[in-house]
Amino acid sequence: MGASSSTEQISPEQREAESLAASTGALSALEKAFSTLSDPQTKTISITSLKECFKLSIDYPNCEASFKPESFPGLLNHLGPSILDHFFISDKDGLNWITFLNSYTKCCGRMPTSNSLNNLLKVFGSAVMKSGATTGMQIESTDADYKINGYLLPADLLMLLWMCWVMSWSSRNRQMVKENAMFGLPDVNNLVLSAVSSCIEGGAELNVWDDGILGSDRQIPIGKLHVWVLKTVPNLPECLVQFVHSRISNSASQQDVLEPSSSSSGDSHSIAPSSNYLLTPGRAWSISLTLRSTMRDEMLKTCFAPVAAEVKENLLYRSSLHGKGLSRFWSNVEGYDGPILVVISATSEDHSWSIGALTHQAFVNKDTFYGTSGSLYAISPVFNHLTSSGKEKNFVYSHLHVTGYEAKPKPVGIAFGGSIGNERIFMDEDFSKLIVRHHAYDKTYQSGALFPNQGYLPTEAHVLEVEVWGLGGEKVKEAQNMFLKREQLFTEQRRKVDLKTFSNWEDSPEKMMMDMVSNPNALSAFLLLEPG
Repeated sequence: MGASSSTEQISPEQREAESLAASTGALSALEKAFSTLSDPQTKTISITSLKECFKLSIDYPNCEASFKPESFPGLLNHLGPSILDHFFISDKDGLNWITFLNSYTKCCGRMPTSNSLNNLLKVFGSAVMKSGATTGMQIESTDADYKINGYLLPADLLMLLWMCWVMSWSSRNRQMVKENAMFGLPDVNNLVLSAVSSCIEGGAELNVWDDGILGSDRQIPIGKLHVWVLKTVPNLPECLVQFVHSRISNSASQQDVLEPSSSSSGDSHSIAPSSNYLLTPGRAWSISLTLRSTMRDEMLKTCFAPVAAEVKENLLYRSSLHGKGLSRFWSNVEGYDGPILVVISATSEDHSWSIGALTHQAFVNKDTFYGTSGSLYAISPVFNHLTSSGKEKNFVYSHLHVTGYEAKPKPVGIAFGGSIGNERIFMDEDFSKLIVRHHAYDKTYQSGALFPNQGYLPTEAHVLEVEVWGLGGEKVKEAQNMFLKREQLFTEQRRKVDLKTFSNWEDSPEKMMMDMVSNPNALSAFLLLEPG
């Protein structure tokens, strides 16, 4: 292997390369990959081995989106070579240990998100050119740096997003490295429309329900695209980093997988399991690009789960399945002490749209706002992510009916942002009516529209469907299951009637009450005997 043993002298160049690789947490995996891919005699990795490592031969028989660019299959075929051309540049003898480490950190090392985005755009532009297609993006290279100018068309951006989707899927599914792997493409038009609305002049006035936007010649400037990515989907560049890391770190265990297989039927992946939910794979992936750590991993399960059972693991509540209303909602989310995503589909003025709210804590029954952090989402038809403004902490409001008399009853329902009576989002207790107000009423979440053409006046919409997804992981779900079982046990015990207590009818309180009602004199005598 290229790494030196304890008895060998380590050069300053190698020490620096290993230090940078170690800062990514991947040094051990890189050592194993180099040992597997390199020639034992020359101690270098040939370009042929790297090509096999990054080879991506796939097909997608189904697609959620109605618009599909014809040049996308060719782009995927040139993804691996484009990565090699930009990062793993070797001489005729191949890559030695130091060059291999430096190539990896050039792509996957610690760097500002803007630099990672430039790397992603470089690879995309190169893959487009290799496939024979054209793009309005221009890359100006110098000895020390490079600059990306020009623009992307909506169809170009769609292909860029799909390329990132494929890299994300491949990173999480080892079988994707097989020959002719099959999978489905999601509908990510909400992201494309978000970028178009944000980046082009007059984009806010566009009719986002017009299918012709995706195939139009509207130009998205690269500079404004940078701003949109960093603000709306900051984890998008991570798709390239994760793809490169997974391909290299899994190279040793994938040697058997890369051998030709007599059947590829087991390689088929489908987006069907979660396509019938509000949180489709494309929408779930869009939200995952805004998340970190456990929440992101749990959200990606919804995107890439091969069977419906795995998708349903995180589904806590669905109004069409469990019944509409706050009480049905509460019986399914109570006891879940972790991050929760609420997705609401509604219709107003003959158009349907979906919004979401992410809370980082459990729902509790309170007549005041509560919470420590959260986010609002415009999900469909245009995606937008509104984080905390830091001014107020009115993140969540969830109030059920109380027993007894209230002089000033508080609203019964679920709300996010704003204040009591002027909530940013409010859904009534029957889950039939949704009220969405302008961001001027809200100091908790950032400003921004939650659906197209949202005006200053409150909008009242009809609720079509509500879904609640738990993003806390297996342990949080197990804890909730135990809580619900205890509650069920307590309920059953309270319902049990001890028949022995009423075995003697003459001594039962029911007979005494009936006697009092039928005999007024007995009732008067009983009242006289009562103290006070």
